[in-house]
Amino acid sequence: MDGTPRKTKKIVFGLGVLVAAIAGTFFLKCGFYSIQPIGALPEGATVIVWRRDAEPFFNSPDALCIEVMGGVSLLCRGAAMARAPKDRILLRLPYQRWAYLESTGDREFDR
Repeated sequence: MDGTPRKTKKIVFGLGVLVAAIAGTFFLKCGFYSIQPIGALPEGATVIVWRRDAEPFFNSPDALCIEVMGGVSLLCRGAAMARAPKDRILLRLPYQRWAYLESTGDREFDR
């Protein structure tokens, strides 16, 4: 025996550990920030960002309004969009409705 099956098992195990470490780091340090399509941003946007402290994995301006004000208004949405994580963006994506709905507890608000 030349040890090939043993080497293959070690490689597969090592790759599995690497993938688990990358996935864990992503979940702990990164998150999705979604902006629903609105007048100022008609196609909407979703970005992957570095999260800060207790920031949720799925976030949006509307989710911030729900948390702070208990609902969404144009004034609150505008203020929340001004606080969007522009300096922590890792990847820009097209609008992902599922990520937006995760941030708002499956609720959508008028555009």
